Amino acid sequence: MDQIVRVIAKNAPVKAMAISGTALVERARAIHDCWPVAAAALGRLLMAASMMGAVMKEENASVTLRVKGGGPLGSLTAVSDSSGNVRGYVQDPAVDVPRKARGKLDVGAAVGHDGELTVIRDIGLKDPYIGSVKLVSGEIAEDVAAYFVESEQIPTACALGVLIDLDQTVKAAGGYLIQLLPGAGEEVISAIEQGVARLGAVSARLDAGMDPLDLLKEVLSDFELEVLETAPVEYRCYCSEERVSRALISMGAKELRSLIKEQNGAEVSCQFCDKVYHFSAEDLEQLIREAEG
Repeated sequence: MDQIVRVIAKNAPVKAMAISGTALVERARAIHDCWPVAAAALGRLLMAASMMGAVMKEENASVTLRVKGGGPLGSLTAVSDSSGNVRGYVQDPAVDVPRKARGKLDVGAAVGHDGELTVIRDIGLKDPYIGSVKLVSGEIAEDVAAYFVESEQIPTACALGVLIDLDQTVKAAGGYLIQLLPGAGEEVISAIEQGVARLGAVSARLDAGMDPLDLLKEVLSDFELEVLETAPVEYRCYCSEERVSRALISMGAKELRSLIKEQNGAEVSCQFCDKVYHFSAEDLEQLIREAEG
């Protein structure tokens, strides 16, 4: 089962969280029929969104991460609820690019780095908080860390990894966010940097049997950790016929009549889970009455 673990250091101003996301990333890969580099890129963004969503205190809050880097994948979007359950999509999942050294997937080349990472935090107020930063590399983790430093002034170390198996399914996926609180000195920063180097690739460590808490214990081995929470997370779409109906009604009666005339109905696909909703001409007539009512 995928999960997020949150910890604080008892003897240093450090907070951290880690995620195991193999199942949720595989679910996204299967839904969108992603090729390996698309699965890796979308998976990284999904896990980042999941960790950022899981710390939101408002029950119905959500966080959306959107990346537009100018690469062949097009735009990528991930949306998390306040429990860390996440959904997302990539504009063009059937993309391949040349591998990097030792056959590693070149996520940065597929995403591109001529664009922005946009973070939208919706806590139920009239206007959501929106922050954007220029992409650093398109590798996602570095870009998420840059967002926290530039937009929220929180020094952050982030690692995200997706390991693709020979059959192109997701073999392992996970990551971590480590953040410095006010008062962290150079010795704390140095200890974290050494821990990051010692751990190495998170997906390989998860594939070798580590869980999220193991990742944090390895990176933060110089600190005494207190576990705040361990919670399950999953790929979860909230689409429904009611929601799709409301979206159609918002188009207006004129547009709905055009659908009846041109198509004698409508088919609407959810961009997050690819479920298709069918509306007959009679269904649309009912929605027109509701729109005009």
